[in-house]
Amino acid sequence: MSRTVPIPQGLPMERDAGPFAPPRDISRLREARPVSPMVFPDGHEGWIVTGYDAVRRLMADTRFSSRQDIGILHVPYETPGMPAPTEPSPQIPGVFIAMDPPDHTRLRRRLTGAFTVKRMKQLEEHISDIAERQLDELARLAPPVDLVKEFALPVPSLVICALLGVPYADRETFQVNSAKFLEKDVSLEQKMAAYTGLTTYLSELVTRKRAAPGEDILSDLARQDDLTIEELTGAAFLLLLAGHETTANMLALGTFALLEHPEQLAELRANPDLMPGAVEELLRYLSIADIFYRYATEDIELGGEIINKGSTVVVSLLAANHDPQRFDSPDTLDIHRTARGHLSFGHGIHQCLGQQLARIEMRAGFERLLRRFPTLKLAIPAAEVKLKTDMNIYGVHALPVTWTETAR
Repeated sequence: MSRTVPIPQGLPMERDAGPFAPPRDISRLREARPVSPMVFPDGHEGWIVTGYDAVRRLMADTRFSSRQDIGILHVPYETPGMPAPTEPSPQIPGVFIAMDPPDHTRLRRRLTGAFTVKRMKQLEEHISDIAERQLDELARLAPPVDLVKEFALPVPSLVICALLGVPYADRETFQVNSAKFLEKDVSLEQKMAAYTGLTTYLSELVTRKRAAPGEDILSDLARQDDLTIEELTGAAFLLLLAGHETTANMLALGTFALLEHPEQLAELRANPDLMPGAVEELLRYLSIADIFYRYATEDIELGGEIINKGSTVVVSLLAANHDPQRFDSPDTLDIHRTARGHLSFGHGIHQCLGQQLARIEMRAGFERLLRRFPTLKLAIPAAEVKLKTDMNIYGVHALPVTWTETAR
């Protein structure tokens, strides 16, 4: 394998090969050196891992820590959003995605029962009803309309609010703060103001639920006296942020991708049985939550390289999901592909807790949208769609669409 590739200076994140393709630089890096040294903008030396096999191995190896209180990880926790710190960041109670066992195990175990496949399947009809009602609202509007505002964001927001017991009337508060928190190029003060706004609201909410619990996930957690209000708030923050931002971006960007692949769109519309496989392929192809961080707690061999103890390691799920060593013609969207094994939900002990929920929401959302709006198309040229290159979760800021008729 060639070792002539230059060591990257910072993350090669610019999507310069089209709205759905990985950055050319990251693809070249993966082909030349899938486990590569890199230099962060502040001069800190670390590693970037882009090959599928190496990423999968790394995420299953608990010697690569998720904690950010034991070294400079360049984000304060794994949920994307914060700018690079210059010193270790303290752990945030309840944010278990940035913890290692046994702390991670204790908190995640409390939620595992809430997100079982069986429970998610029981929610499927309710989720379908939410999607259908939102499409009723969409059909009453005169096109063009923004599909993000009218469909892609409301559906997962309604679902996660119902699951967590968050009043949907409060969505403006958490959606604005979530969006600001996930922006890349804003000041630390703005970022912390958004974070504080979210956690202050959620702290008050979980305190009320502890006093008078209902029939929702946050109430289930609040009944457990050994969880502190701070831990409940951190867990609620993580679930609320991940529970609507990721699926909303997948629904919008996935629709954009399908509209730009009309033959596959037509086939999917004609044969809804293809939808489960198409959802997996869209998850792989788009890889909207791309960058994660780990911290080597000892010297570790990975992909023929020695990653020294104390090293910051950047993981690119986008690059791994487009690795030709794992997927044939990986930069091609193919709804017939068997994309199982993609890493869009992560891997190992931190694999996404809500992945079955996300799959159900996407299947219901795409299937009903395509059926109800058989003539759906972009209302502006594809090149004018504003991409979320300024955000830590990729997607589109708006997706103006139009149609000539609707199906009931």
